Amino acid sequence: MNFTIVTLGCKVNQYESQAMEQWLTQRGHTEVEPDEAFDLAIVNTCTVTAVADKKNRNVIRRIRKQSPGAVVAVCGCYSQVKPEDIRDLGVDVISGSAGREAFLELALQTVADRQRREALDEALKRRQFEILPAGGLSTRTRSMLKVQDGCSNFCSYCIIPYARGPVRSLPLAEAVAQAKQLAAEGYREIVITGIEIASWGWDFHDGSSLVQLLDAICAAVPAVRIRLGSLEPRIIDQAFCRVMAAHKNLCPHFHLSMQSGSDTVLSRMRRKYDTARYYESVALLKAAFPGCAVTTDMIVGFPGETEAEFAESLTFIRKCGFAAMHVFPYSRRPGTPADKMPGQLGNAVKEARSAAAIAVAGEMNRAFRERMIGTVQAVLFEEEAAGSRQQISPTAAQISIPQDPADDDRLLTHAMNGAQCAPLQCWTGHAPNSIRVYAPGEALHNQVLPVKITGLYEDGLLGETVL
Repeated sequence: MNFTIVTLGCKVNQYESQAMEQWLTQRGHTEVEPDEAFDLAIVNTCTVTAVADKKNRNVIRRIRKQSPGAVVAVCGCYSQVKPEDIRDLGVDVISGSAGREAFLELALQTVADRQRREALDEALKRRQFEILPAGGLSTRTRSMLKVQDGCSNFCSYCIIPYARGPVRSLPLAEAVAQAKQLAAEGYREIVITGIEIASWGWDFHDGSSLVQLLDAICAAVPAVRIRLGSLEPRIIDQAFCRVMAAHKNLCPHFHLSMQSGSDTVLSRMRRKYDTARYYESVALLKAAFPGCAVTTDMIVGFPGETEAEFAESLTFIRKCGFAAMHVFPYSRRPGTPADKMPGQLGNAVKEARSAAAIAVAGEMNRAFRERMIGTVQAVLFEEEAAGSRQQISPTAAQISIPQDPADDDRLLTHAMNGAQCAPLQCWTGHAPNSIRVYAPGEALHNQVLPVKITGLYEDGLLGETVL
């Protein structure tokens, strides 16, 4: 049987799709691209915003139209909180954001007998972490390792606690075992991911903390780079910095969720820190990890956000000096308290504020990359740069603007006029601090090589391998 998987949303969804990919291929089934012929299509959905919901529906309709005879099976956060929407689209199998193996069993049964099936639970009643295999089946250089699920923060704009349920954690011994297995399989980098990894261990009620987990993983696989997913800023304290700075394989890239640089807006968002505590985390990281990249998320146009509050946010992000940012306008999410708040702003205001924040973020991104020129970075090469054999041309003021927080991997970039040209054959990968690097070479896949940075290029930097 041929199957295809379409994944929307965050790194956790990507991880779970890779696990489903493994489960099906290990049983003799063949994965194909979405534009090829398939018997089963799996859509792993996101529901972080109303915009994400619309994307889910569009994808499902497109797949159904493309292959009307195929079984369409839908899982993920959107089907968890809005199963009635999925039913209206006439899909064959509906599941939620848990029970992946049972969901796949149902999908295979439906391929065989064409009987529609559903398997949904109550997310808020979940108490067990669903252990899934890490890694993928294609020639990837890095693997995600999901160590945590669920969230208990209940921010006023967020539906995810209702879609994912409370905090559940992967046991430390299992996390270490999976990390060792990934190292044995040849992965050079492991990304620690989860819905809210800073809460790892809370459900054990024994004092377990994320620092304990990261300390154990870094020590278990010293030859593998360990990169962290998004962090709640309160997890960063002197103890975190002291323990983690001792591990040379920890990537100095810290994505601290911010959302706003105004204390009054943060209060309406029900965030559990203020700007003073947030900046303390930034300062601690920059002192403990010189040259590290601190990146963040920023929502503009939150209900009731005044011009003065927005100005406070711009001043604050300049103070923090972020290496890169996600900037996106507030998107109303039905079912959240923020959706019913007074002072909902129009699209024109939100778009103007997005543009202003993106301009500041671009300046900071350029400054951060310029400081790397002349340094030597250990680059993990992933792929040959698209079009490099035809000589890529630099672009002027290229900006990637994430319109949705579900676009988790799209950090803001701002390329420069007069940036250097890449050579005819060029490979690309990432420095430890997450900045993309381009360098000449052949067959560099999955190699970590020292690269001297020579200049700015497109969405990253240009360099030369050091022999």
